[in-house]
Amino acid sequence: MKVLTILLVLVLLLVASNALFIVPEDRQAIITQFGAPVGDAIETPGLKFKLPFIQKAHYFDRRFLEWQGSAEELPTRDKVFIFVDTYARWRISDPLLFFQRLRDELGAQSRLDDILDGETRNAIANHDLIEVIRSTNREAAADESYPDAGGGLEEIVTGRDKIRQDILVAAQERTADLGIEVLDVQFRRINYGQQVEPDVFNRMISERQRIADRFRSQGQGQASEILGNMDRDLKRIESEAYRQATEIRGRADAEATEIYASAYNQSVQSRNFYEFLRTMEAFEKTIDPNTWLVVSTDSDYFSFLKASGP
Repeated sequence: MKVLTILLVLVLLLVASNALFIVPEDRQAIITQFGAPVGDAIETPGLKFKLPFIQKAHYFDRRFLEWQGSAEELPTRDKVFIFVDTYARWRISDPLLFFQRLRDELGAQSRLDDILDGETRNAIANHDLIEVIRSTNREAAADESYPDAGGGLEEIVTGRDKIRQDILVAAQERTADLGIEVLDVQFRRINYGQQVEPDVFNRMISERQRIADRFRSQGQGQASEILGNMDRDLKRIESEAYRQATEIRGRADAEATEIYASAYNQSVQSRNFYEFLRTMEAFEKTIDPNTWLVVSTDSDYFSFLKASGP
């Protein structure tokens, strides 16, 4: 009797565990019976009930899901090949329809690959490169250091944001009957193709070289102007200094002459000393240690030497 009771309890527990299930906050579920959906989708969380053994609960994410596109080389309308890398956000909007059409998230990702990659390819092919990389007709920001670095930006009609929006609308239309909703599509990266990159880089290098040459030429012109002004100012300063020095020297010579004359007129002894001093100064300026001097006995210099002897 006790064994029978234990077996009955085990059977009840097994049935209960198979009949009851929990739907988490971030999940939604549908019930299938022998593989076919039964009833509506269960979108509210909590403890739920199903027929044991013959029914099965399938769970689906309620959160926003991520789709990652692969970078592809695509041609624009003006025949420029660029790499375009996109990503998107989507969610399961109708779990029952999603299960019927796609079964699971893996099937949804595969279908989104076809839809989003195809719409991106069509959008890029229908627009020129400038429309793909530009969003607005804003005025180009000019660097004050490079006033002539570039001209105005070319006008665009559509722009990158409008192209992205067109891809989103087209994808939403194609996924409406799949039970999913594409919420957003963005360009992660847009870059030139490998065969185009060298030409682009060479043009950029040439442009920067042209700007550098122009600034170098302007710098050389300014340097020449500065050096010319410096030479002119230097000559003016030297001329003014020479004039002032000459004036000072002239005034000094005049004062010295006046002093000499005053000393000469004071007395005979002073005049003799003055003549001797002037003579000595004259000989000091005209005679060096290697000079031989022949003096006659009746010269003033000889008389001065004789007078200064013992």
